[in-house]
Amino acid sequence: HGADRCGALDGAPAVLLLRTSDLFSLPFPLTRPVVTSLSLQAAVRGWRFLLLPDAFPLAPRSPPSPHALWKAQNSLDKQRRTLMEQFGVKLEVLPDGQRRWHGCDKDTPRCFGTIHAQTPQYLLAGRWTPPCCLRALRVTARHVVAELEAAGVRYWLEGGSLLGAVRLGDIIPWDYDVDLGLYREDVPKCRWLAAVLTTGRPVEDPEGFFWEKAAEGEFFRVHFSRANRLHVDLWPFYVRPGGVMTKDTWLGHRQDVEFPESFLVPLVPVAFAGVAAKAPNDPRAFLELKFGPGVVESPEYPNPGVRRLAQDVDNEPPR
Repeated sequence: HGADRCGALDGAPAVLLLRTSDLFSLPFPLTRPVVTSLSLQAAVRGWRFLLLPDAFPLAPRSPPSPHALWKAQNSLDKQRRTLMEQFGVKLEVLPDGQRRWHGCDKDTPRCFGTIHAQTPQYLLAGRWTPPCCLRALRVTARHVVAELEAAGVRYWLEGGSLLGAVRLGDIIPWDYDVDLGLYREDVPKCRWLAAVLTTGRPVEDPEGFFWEKAAEGEFFRVHFSRANRLHVDLWPFYVRPGGVMTKDTWLGHRQDVEFPESFLVPLVPVAFAGVAAKAPNDPRAFLELKFGPGVVESPEYPNPGVRRLAQDVDNEPPR
């Protein structure tokens, strides 16, 4: 009817007309702020609002005082934060392009619990990694890469992290950690890994990252913080006779296979999580050795027996 259709309403007075049955079919029909709450729930269902400009003019009011404006804005901000927490929204992209985060940070636990059968909780719910968790993984990966390079440690992207670099130049959007291989003989070159080896205890560096030996075997983990256990796994490899790279801990993952050292001589730079990280010199061949032919074009979740990527992908990523 010449009016605009909109997917969300926020920050302005509005009169919403909808069937009672539709309103009360929503899980949070009257949660405040009501317009924002209804917009989010309607968007999930694919509803759109028909805008009728000036259909319901507002009655004239006296301008509010500066104190009243401040008080109203504070109340609205508090309601919004509570609403985002209740809905599980981790990130808002505002109309001016700025971002408002509601998810985990260094002072909170990560947004998902213990991984079972290589499948995090969000995949079981048909979602991908929360944006705040991806942000923490990127920050941790950049920090670890910088520390290893400054120490002269020979390292490379492993497994799904290399697959993400080849496909996207970034972490795969459903991944829950970052994997790096490194030469076992170079481990003592990194002061934080050397401290873990010397003391047998975890070490927190000045930027709050938490370095430790993994409980599952002979490898290391670097966590985003003591509280937030999003992490980078560091896998020490060494050369066995015949020029084959091997390691001492195998967890039964698909990518847990030995490979020729020739993939690492030389290492090459690739874009990953906002930095240039090191990778095997033939990434495609390396990945196909680890995961099988066609993995770059047709990736899969870590444990397809629990959930497959095809269940969640239909031209649009899951939300």
